[in-house]
This record gives sequence, C-alpha cells and structure tokens, in this order.
Amino acid sequence: MTVPVFNTATVGTDPTPDFGASKKSQPIVRQIKFQGYEQRASFGINNNPKIWSLQWTALSNANADLIEAFFDARAGIERFYWTPLDDTTQYSWVCREWNRTHNYADISTITASFEQVFEP
Repeated sequence: MTVPVFNTATVGTDPTPDFGASKKSQPIVRQIKFQGYEQRASFGINNNPKIWSLQWTALSNANADLIEAFFDARAGIERFYWTPLDDTTQYSWVCREWNRTHNYADISTITASFEQVFEP
C-alpha cells in the first residue's frame, strides 16, 4: 500500500500552513508515588508523539475543497506523510479532526490537528 503525502501533488495547492502553527509534545510517562516519593519512567518506544495545530486562511473554495477532500479520503484512519514546519523529514500522521469556515464568498479557512503515528 502506498502512503499518500500531504503536499502540492495531492492537495493541488501550497500545503504550507499559516504562521502561528503550534506543536504540542506530551511524552507517555508512567509514574508511581509512595510515601511522598515519586518515580517516573518512559513507557514504550516512540513515546513522545507530536501534535500539530494547523490553519490555512484565505483559501479559495477550490483550494479548500482539495485540502478537505484529502482529509475526507483518509477519514481519520489512514495515515499520510507530512514534513513539519521545523523539520526536513517526513513523518507519519493522522488527521482525526478538521474544521472548515466559509469566511466570505469564495474564501475559506481550514483548521486541522495532525497527530504523529508510528507504524511500520
């Protein structure tokens, strides 16, 4: 199975999100507390997935349709490759939620959350 890539070839427009994108880190940590002491340990491999909150504003409806169609085709299940703004390497992501706002005639905004996944 070929993994799709979120890029110009698949969404037909510049896929670079607006400035102000944010990256969240929340490592998976197991902790135990006993008599005032605490011990922490990382849990599993790939225990620090990233979550990006992204936005594309002032999109024509045609370009917004292409981005939204890409997300709809994956349906929050199928992974895709994307290169984060602060990186040069593609990673695997899922987009479980996105929102489209129709701002004006033929102008839309899309917000989405990309969650990093680790699959073979």
